[in-house]
Amino acid sequence: MDDNIKTMARTGFVAKGVVYGIIGVLTFKAAFDMGGQKAGQLQVLEFLEKQTFGNILLILMALGLACYAAWRFVQSIKDPENIGDDKKGTAKRIAFFCSGLLYLGFGVLAALKAFGSGSGSSGSSSAQQSSFLATDTGLWIIGIVGAGIIIAGIFQIVKAYKNDYYKKFGLASIDEKRRESIKKTAEFGLTARGVILLIIGFFAIQAAVNSNPSEIKTTQEAFAFIQESSYGAWLMGLVAAGLVAYAVYMFLMAKYRRFHG
Repeated sequence: MDDNIKTMARTGFVAKGVVYGIIGVLTFKAAFDMGGQKAGQLQVLEFLEKQTFGNILLILMALGLACYAAWRFVQSIKDPENIGDDKKGTAKRIAFFCSGLLYLGFGVLAALKAFGSGSGSSGSSSAQQSSFLATDTGLWIIGIVGAGIIIAGIFQIVKAYKNDYYKKFGLASIDEKRRESIKKTAEFGLTARGVILLIIGFFAIQAAVNSNPSEIKTTQEAFAFIQESSYGAWLMGLVAAGLVAYAVYMFLMAKYRRFHG
């Protein structure tokens, strides 16, 4: 595989890790009244914007996410690692393409915010989106996307405990104790992300069934849902810590990921 593609992928892993790290840290602090806030992707952009050289950080984030999106598109279209085009391979490649679209959109939002256009979306545009989602076609789309998100959540949790991800790491030169630490971090992180995806997917399907797009929840609102449960603060803190672990997993992917093909 071309070294430029590998570099692009590793850069994307780092950017994705930063996003999840910020979400996890901010939400963990909020869980225990340490000054944070329940956070999702949009709150990450707001957080970066408030930092010194915030616009530069946003541009770097936009570039990093564009790299991650491009890596997903390469996986989907060119199939450099020979995933194949049987049913399982095709499903994976479609998922990669959808992931690429999501992260490309997030990267564009980061760039728009850096150049002062991120908060200027009109109310009429938002109203048009809401009215479309309330149509039969929109509700079907919400339901299908919700089902896809639930499948992705289940896949994340299964992936954690089947250790499929482990095959992608080049860990032969690392001692056993560190390998075990990497494994536990990945399991914790993938499980936490899976839980968040399951919650978001569940509410998307519920929104479709109830013909009420306003019931769709973001990552931030998924944390709010967890917080409202029994032992809410502790559970929210645990899942938030898991997303920090997922961020570490992404950084480990950037360093140790092996590329085939």
